[in-house]
Amino acid sequence: MCGIVGAVAQHDVVTVLTEGLRRLEYRGYDSCGVAVLQHGAPRRVRTVERVESLAAQVEAARLCGTIGVAHTRWATHGAPVTDNAHPIFSCDEIALVHNGIIENHEALRDELKALGYTFESDTDTEVIAHLIHHTREQDASRDLLAAVQGSLQRLRGAYAIAVFAKSEPDRVIGARAGSPLVIGIGEHGNYLASDAMALSGTAKNFIYLDEGDLAVLSRDDVHIVDRDGATAQREIQTEGASHHAVTLGPYRHYMQKEIFQQPDVLADATERVRTISPEHFGKDAKRVFGEIDSLLLLACGTSYYSAMTAKYWFESIAGVPAQVEVASEYRYRESVVNPHAMVVVVSQSGETADTLAALKHAQQLGHQHSLAICNVPHSSMMRQAGLQYLTCAGPEIGVASTKAFTTQLVALFLLALTLGKQRGRVSAQEETLALRQLHHLPAALNGVLALEPQIVAWAEVLARREHALFLGRGVHYPIALEGALKLKEISYVHAEAYPAGELKHGPLAIVTTEMPVVIIAPNDALLHKLKSNMQEVRARGGQLFVLADTDAQITSGEGIRVIHMPEHYGPLSPILHVVALQLLAYHTACVRGTDVDKPRNLAKSVTVE
Repeated sequence: MCGIVGAVAQHDVVTVLTEGLRRLEYRGYDSCGVAVLQHGAPRRVRTVERVESLAAQVEAARLCGTIGVAHTRWATHGAPVTDNAHPIFSCDEIALVHNGIIENHEALRDELKALGYTFESDTDTEVIAHLIHHTREQDASRDLLAAVQGSLQRLRGAYAIAVFAKSEPDRVIGARAGSPLVIGIGEHGNYLASDAMALSGTAKNFIYLDEGDLAVLSRDDVHIVDRDGATAQREIQTEGASHHAVTLGPYRHYMQKEIFQQPDVLADATERVRTISPEHFGKDAKRVFGEIDSLLLLACGTSYYSAMTAKYWFESIAGVPAQVEVASEYRYRESVVNPHAMVVVVSQSGETADTLAALKHAQQLGHQHSLAICNVPHSSMMRQAGLQYLTCAGPEIGVASTKAFTTQLVALFLLALTLGKQRGRVSAQEETLALRQLHHLPAALNGVLALEPQIVAWAEVLARREHALFLGRGVHYPIALEGALKLKEISYVHAEAYPAGELKHGPLAIVTTEMPVVIIAPNDALLHKLKSNMQEVRARGGQLFVLADTDAQITSGEGIRVIHMPEHYGPLSPILHVVALQLLAYHTACVRGTDVDKPRNLAKSVTVE
């Protein structure tokens, strides 16, 4: 959600800070800022405009320094105005940036006001800055590290922070609890960020801080202590991704680029799958898969819809009962724990706060087996789960997920096949057929992308509407949900999705001649039922937009527009249909002129509740 960059080096770090923020723009933000120690005092520039504008203002202000912090903020406490933008100062001594939410900020604010502190913002972050300053003032022998340690003990909630002090001009301190923070080790300085991508090209070696860690960065050294204050050794990892991987290239938007990357991404994801084996999910997977009798899938947003889709696969292919829950709801209810169920968490970033908290909650309840399906190898979720599967979608910059979703579906389909094979439900012949279908996916997706001109024509119609209805049946119902989500996320057209069989139980009341109804119509066992649902819509004057398989025998006519998919793809059909819906949402947003990659009020990595 929010983005942090910090630096202490032998050279001016302003460019590192602003360039780091540019690479974190995908996370979503509504204000940004930079602070450095310049001529012995903290100076800052903040704005509610984009990072490009911030960089221009920083240059105009001639900001420079060898130590600094920077931030992109997504408003939680306090409106998105300049006074609430980070970095936050305290008494012209402390400069601090913060991701997360401090739950006890009100009580601390009252306490600090009584001590004479004046608050210039409405943020919970300012409480941390003043608390650190006050803690140092109480004991002159305390250095910045000791003040930060003492202050953090009083905070309740989630945070990642980066802070420097005027009186200690040679170091930056970072700390994390519930929000990610990574250290970048450079040749002429050391850096920190909420995402290693921010430091690509600046640092090649990285240290991912554990929960509760604090890090002291100087120009020549990095010192880490754990939550108990003991010196800690953390593994140094080499980051392989280049910043060139996140350049826009010839595309109009990152979302467009990521839609069209899907054939190549899925080719990479399926090429490594030559046999159906538990080893794809970790060295202990075979044992774990033999001990479980069901699955509990936890996810949010688009990842939740991938889990909903996979439920059909788990039960039909593997014969394994699967329960799918919205992660943000799961831990706030009384649940009956099945110790033989494996918890499967699905997340693009691996830092989704609700899903990560749900995983920890499940483990505390007694769930012994867990699997994370994720796109970021060193994320908190991948480290928290017992088993891991890396989707390898590559950097996804557009807020509306595309290639991350389809690679999640491939991973979940592979998991269903693996469980089915281990249980004797998938024969050698069925395995060969499934692998052939997986390896043919890239070619099939290219066929879907070739439909773009027809989809653009649909988008021009939908762009003139304020509402849309999406319908699907069976395994394609979650795909209808995902299509509706994409449309509302980036075009701001209000869209809902229902199982088509539920039309007569309420949604039919909103169908009029002004209501576009998008139908997913694969040639499967439910096609005849779906055709009856389509007639219900047509009888009320609804305008049908049907994605139909070639052999579904549905043709265009009055009140019905049909795009024929290149081929029917059996159980993997949802992957083909969702790509068409991604294109539909994308082009509808383009016609409406919205900010496709950075939709209002949304963030890529949702690291707060």
